[in-house]
Amino acid sequence: MGAGLRVTVWNEGVHEKVNSEVRKLYPDGIGAQIAQHLEKQPDIESVYVSELDHDGQGLTPVIVDSTDVMLWWGHTAHDQVTDENVQRVHERVLNGMGLVVLHSGHYSKIFKALMGTECGLKWRDVGEKERLWVVDPAHPIAEGLPEYIELPETEMYGEHFNIPQPDQLVFISWFAGGEVFRSGCCWHRGQGKVFYFRPGHETFPIYHDEWVLKVIHNGVKWAVPSGLQTVTRGNAQPLEPL
Repeated sequence: MGAGLRVTVWNEGVHEKVNSEVRKLYPDGIGAQIAQHLEKQPDIESVYVSELDHDGQGLTPVIVDSTDVMLWWGHTAHDQVTDENVQRVHERVLNGMGLVVLHSGHYSKIFKALMGTECGLKWRDVGEKERLWVVDPAHPIAEGLPEYIELPETEMYGEHFNIPQPDQLVFISWFAGGEVFRSGCCWHRGQGKVFYFRPGHETFPIYHDEWVLKVIHNGVKWAVPSGLQTVTRGNAQPLEPL
């Protein structure tokens, strides 16, 4: 799927309302910052920013059913997302919608539901350097990237990351404190694809970095639905005479 791609950026939208430091970095919100980059891409038709305090938590049937790829950023309000909305997104992923989960979205209900694990990890927030290595340069998400991306100040995420083995591992991060982390992981779930991308933090300008934004765009393109319309399951009649 190329032209006609419909993207929804779901942003929790809590930090921007209560933290002046976050508002300085992202005056229009983290979701809007990401959306502004995606809107410039010729292969994307529409980008909608949805937030927790919108009608239906920004996850109404109309929004979810009209989304080809959804991005998810959450941090402090994971528990506020209703189980009904999580189930709606979960079903859409299994039926083909792509999902790109960013940074602290690893603890979101939807990511845990799709992974089947509690998705815990080590973390440290002191603004240390991160070197994000491309370990699968042939993967579509790595298209156009240098050998590594260096971020001068980030929040550390460290192993062990309690996730199922990724179908493909695209990035591994090294941090100045010594830890490493599987920072770019891909899975197939039903007919849908899931990409987890670690970089991102509300008080560091991660989503202003051109390479981070390029990875997000590449991730959206990779997660595009296959276009397969019908999958038959259950008792089936033979296609050939028996």
